[in-house]
This record gives sequence, C-alpha cells and structure tokens, in this order.
Amino acid sequence: MSPPLLTGRRPQTGLITPSFGMKGNGSASVPLGPAPARPVPQPHPKDEDTLVQMAEHIPAGTRTPMCAHCNMVIRGPFLVAMGKSWHKEEFNCAHCRTSLADVGFVEEQGSVHCEHCYEEFFAPTCSRCQTKILGEVINALKQTWHVYCFLCARCQQPIRNNTFHLEDGEPYCERDFYSLFGTGCHGCEFPIEAGDKFLEALGYTWHDTCFVCAVCCTTLEGQTFFSKKDKPLCKKHAHTLKI
Repeated sequence: MSPPLLTGRRPQTGLITPSFGMKGNGSASVPLGPAPARPVPQPHPKDEDTLVQMAEHIPAGTRTPMCAHCNMVIRGPFLVAMGKSWHKEEFNCAHCRTSLADVGFVEEQGSVHCEHCYEEFFAPTCSRCQTKILGEVINALKQTWHVYCFLCARCQQPIRNNTFHLEDGEPYCERDFYSLFGTGCHGCEFPIEAGDKFLEALGYTWHDTCFVCAVCCTTLEGQTFFSKKDKPLCKKHAHTLKI
C-alpha cells in the first residue's frame, strides 16, 4: 500500500495566451545650407502586409466621379485610393501637405499621411531592432515587434499570435517550451500544461485523470492504491497476477 498522494495545479506563471530638428555647432560663421531631404522610410526586410499604399492614376474621359476631399465633380485625370476618387492636387498628407499623387501613403485614423509623417507620428517602434514598424505589428509582453523580430528562443521561428511561454525572460513556442522545460504525464505521455491539475505518485507525475487502476481504470486520486511493475492498482485488483 502506498502513502497519500501529493496533488497540485501547475502554476500559470509565464503563460501568455501580444519633431524635426537639426543639431548645430553653435558657430555663427558657418553658413547653413538647405536641409537635406529626408530618406524614404524603408520597411523591415521581412515586413508582411505593409501598410504603405499607392494611388492609381486614372486618365481623363473615363468617368466623372466626385472628389472625396472637396465633393466636387472631377473633370479630367484623377486619382483612386482607398476606394475613393480624388483631384490630384487635393490628395495630400494630412500633416505636412506633401502631395501623395506619386508616392506611398498610409491611412491612419481616417486620414492619409506620407510615409515620413506616419513613421514619425504613428508607427510603433520594434522592441528588438528599435526601427519603426511599417507592416504587421505583433503586440506581446506590453511591447510591439516586427513579425520576424519576435521569435522562439530555440527554433528562431516567428511566434506570431500563437500561445507562447516565458523562461528566464525569453519567449518559447509551445512545442519547444514543453520539449525543454515541460513535465510529461506518465499515464498519457502528453505534457502537463499550465493550469492542469496533477499529482505525483510512484516516482512519476500524472494528470489527475490519468492516475487510474491499470486493470479497471477506476480513478485513484485521493484513494489508497497499490502498485505492481510501477503500475497503480486499486484495492480490488491489488493481487492481479498478470498486468
């Protein structure tokens, strides 16, 4: 007969079910030239679903739509963007008023912005590479990440919006976490996951529903039990000869 069982619930700790300026040298004798053109913001090399769009140019005579900006009929060439039509001269960045007719733009909060202004005023910063995110954003650990910057610490594959676990501050996908740190149930051989009720007996760890008599499958949780060849047995089958 074996002593009382140690039971518990695996803790859930770690389970996660995510102004412009120029610096001078202070010398008045150095003439200031025109401010250099800002470089075009570049998406992360592996950014997916980039937010940057381009307007489509429609020649005159095709049709006479209404301009989404001034609500006047457009007679002549026009632009199509975000499912609406625009006078070319009225499709501008909401912040700096730069024309967006021939450059990329991003829609944000019902307005359109050039890439520069979107990057400066709206785009979140990736926690890993510290560059702006111009595509899909992963929200995890109260931070924002590029898809290919939030990776499993072992397999180095993107975790995306899947469940992950933390170990020593590093994120792991479920498969690698249980492979490296998980405890397997001796009964079903599946991992005992966070929140699962478990018990320890015969030198092994079991799901509470897996600790049953090897002969009749009666649950043995909280019950007196016997064992033979490391297999639990109820009192009725304690002397079973063949297992």
